[in-house]
Amino acid sequence: MNIYRSIKNFGIFICWVMGICACQQKPIDNYTVVRLNKGWTYEDVEGEHKGSAIVPGTIHTDLLNNNQIEDPFYRTNEKDLQWIDKKDWVYQKTFTVGKNILDKDKVVLHFYGLDTYADVFINGKLILEAFNMHREWSVDVKKMLMEGENLLKVYLHSPVKKGLELYNASPYAYPATNDQSENGGLGDKKISVFTRKAGYHYGWDWGPRFVTSGIWRPVELRCWDDLNIESVYIRQPSVTKQLAKLTAEINIDANDGFEAELVINSDKEKSAVAVKKVLLKKGMNLVSVPFEIVNPKLWWSNGLGNPTMYDFNVQVVVGGMVVSNKKVSAGLRSVKLVREADDKGETFLFELNGVRVFAKGANYIPNDSFLPRVTKSDYEKVVADAADANMNMLRIWGGGIYEDDYFYELCDRNGIMVWQDFMFACSMYPGNEAMLKNIEQEAIDNVTRLHNHPSIVLWCGNNEINTAWHHYGQGGWGWKKRYNKEQQEEIHRAYTDIFHDILPQVVDSLTETDYWPSSPQSGYEPNNHASYESTSGDTHYWGVWHALHPFEDFDKYKSRFMSEYGFQSFPDFESVQTYAKPEDYDIESEVMAAHQRSGIGNLRIKEYLSWYYKVPDNFEEFLYMSQVLQAHGIRMAIEAHRRAMPYCMGSLYWQINDCWPVASWSSTDYYHKWKAVHYAVKKAFEPVMISAVNKGHEVELYVVSDLQENKKAEMNIQLMDFKGNILYSEVRNVDIMENTSTQLESFNPESIDGFTKESCVLALTLSEDGKEISTKTHFFTTAKEQKLQSPEIDISFEESAEGLYLVVKSNTLVRGLYLYDNRSGLILDDNYFDLLPGGIKKVRVVKSLYSVDTKRVNFRYITS
Repeated sequence: MNIYRSIKNFGIFICWVMGICACQQKPIDNYTVVRLNKGWTYEDVEGEHKGSAIVPGTIHTDLLNNNQIEDPFYRTNEKDLQWIDKKDWVYQKTFTVGKNILDKDKVVLHFYGLDTYADVFINGKLILEAFNMHREWSVDVKKMLMEGENLLKVYLHSPVKKGLELYNASPYAYPATNDQSENGGLGDKKISVFTRKAGYHYGWDWGPRFVTSGIWRPVELRCWDDLNIESVYIRQPSVTKQLAKLTAEINIDANDGFEAELVINSDKEKSAVAVKKVLLKKGMNLVSVPFEIVNPKLWWSNGLGNPTMYDFNVQVVVGGMVVSNKKVSAGLRSVKLVREADDKGETFLFELNGVRVFAKGANYIPNDSFLPRVTKSDYEKVVADAADANMNMLRIWGGGIYEDDYFYELCDRNGIMVWQDFMFACSMYPGNEAMLKNIEQEAIDNVTRLHNHPSIVLWCGNNEINTAWHHYGQGGWGWKKRYNKEQQEEIHRAYTDIFHDILPQVVDSLTETDYWPSSPQSGYEPNNHASYESTSGDTHYWGVWHALHPFEDFDKYKSRFMSEYGFQSFPDFESVQTYAKPEDYDIESEVMAAHQRSGIGNLRIKEYLSWYYKVPDNFEEFLYMSQVLQAHGIRMAIEAHRRAMPYCMGSLYWQINDCWPVASWSSTDYYHKWKAVHYAVKKAFEPVMISAVNKGHEVELYVVSDLQENKKAEMNIQLMDFKGNILYSEVRNVDIMENTSTQLESFNPESIDGFTKESCVLALTLSEDGKEISTKTHFFTTAKEQKLQSPEIDISFEESAEGLYLVVKSNTLVRGLYLYDNRSGLILDDNYFDLLPGGIKKVRVVKSLYSVDTKRVNFRYITS
């Protein structure tokens, strides 16, 4: 259809008008989307399993929905379901096409995601051979469609069989430590590296092995006449509080040549922010439109200010008619990774709008083994969990996926900065031409899709590969020893091609966001291998857990940016009951071992527990104590990192979430229930934090602030015994320095009458103008050495304008008090806390699914 003939039919005089006037004209009904997500069926090629399918979906969830398999997560069902990934599956549906669609100039079939090897047919004709889960796929199908009923078929090849073909054709195997090939019946054949698919689907040390297939993201027909805006990027060459200098980079697909006008409007400006006349040629056009916004409202991370978003509407106007328009959102901010040489090495920190920000957060993995069943509410919960725990950053780890658009929108709205890995983790990868081209297009697809999100502050090439391969030294994970010198050079060349050539070029050309080749790394070039002693770059510290370092070593090994560290715990008893029977209630049972993918895991928790607490015999008590232990360790780590500010400028623990119910490093379990550690993290990440450390006979005191101004405050120091007798009290004037850690005068309890390490607690309260800013209870020895008393705990209600509170009292010190209700509907704003003797703790009821009854509120606490 010709645009001028269309306008003439409307009886409109063709003329050039200014952008504001053009925007007031009625747009032509030029763009149509037909969604093709309903009415699918599936069948394996042998015809043994068939049924109705849900798209987006996976074959595993379709089999489950049709009662052809049992719950994959229950007990040890995982091992009985490995046959699924070795079959080919056919998905198909019919759909009706009307003349209104066939008359369009262009009709494109678009798949947002195919998992993974997929041959696509329309009416029996092969139109697409897909081979990358992380890419989008588009095919012009106008000539293949018929008026009336059409058949769309997707033949999904077994990713295992395809992987084995590539494995057998390769001159050598590649290292892939976390590929659980044995669980999949493949022996030692690590096939995951040959397929561009989520690595964790092949298993990880916190996740099961479910190698899925499916149409995992939506499908649609995109139909238009004349031209269409394919993408818009709001480039931000210069943003200050006074002026934002911006450029809209607009990709327009035109079926012919057109004289047009581009008009850009913003929801926060009264008139169009830009109008530009252009001459479009047939084919793809990239048009740049510069514009400015005076006194912009900036996007800030959580805790620093409002994460303001601008909505831009970009229109292509021809002859006074809006022919195509596209809406995009962007947050206006300047952000950069600051790497500056200093007397200790080189800094590694993020500067947002001129402010050097201490990154507080966690690593993030996919929310489910079966990705299409992750709902919007799941995303809302995990991002809210981060924001509510005072976080300002999540690291999207490289063994999962480039997340759903909605996830990044939530991070934008909540001020959660995103460290975005490309999808490469803990493996070396082939470097043949086909693989490199595939990876390049994968990067282009995803950077283009995501580059308007202000939350994304870094693109990182991979997770742990540089330090594992260790090409320029003798360290690493021992991978190099498997190969001769020629093979080592060939494998390393593929590494540098991907992570030092292809990916940084894509990032540099498509976005202004900084790029970092590998995490961890002590400098940009690949010879900068990270270690626990590195004074540049970022660090993954796993001395605690893997190397049996004590928690106290978190204070010993601090780097410029701690991008990974962690400690495990079990989910609570209610969550364990979803996958285990009473006969499984032993941490060494087959079922509990199956839901612990770190081989050393359950007994390692027990060993660490014995260092700091008394180990209970009761199964439920052990689950509870594992969470108390994890909270203790991670809070020690965060406090150590924040005390080291500004030398250390980031603390991202491993990990915030789970992909199935399991014992893991997570702070919220598969059901998004907060573990003890998440409450501890919330406290440790507060804007102003008191920290105390035992050093010899003294207690070193610190106050750490993320605030952007100095403050004067008072610190109340009380030393008391566990019965509540005050042995010492004083009030100090304290200067809280902006955006840094300040060491205060130490406290020495040794000379105070009645003091013993085993029966005393130091209570610290920081106040400004009588308002409490931060509190801290500090102990002088481990819980297992303390002389804890059996408490008398009293719980009552209090209602106020702010809501309902549980008021908790005790006659003696209570450690790790966990309040819960077996009906599982009570959500509190604090839990697993220490309760001072004679003190009152008010705990707000955030949410309850029923009328709260204090007689139904149970509790656990640490005992002697």
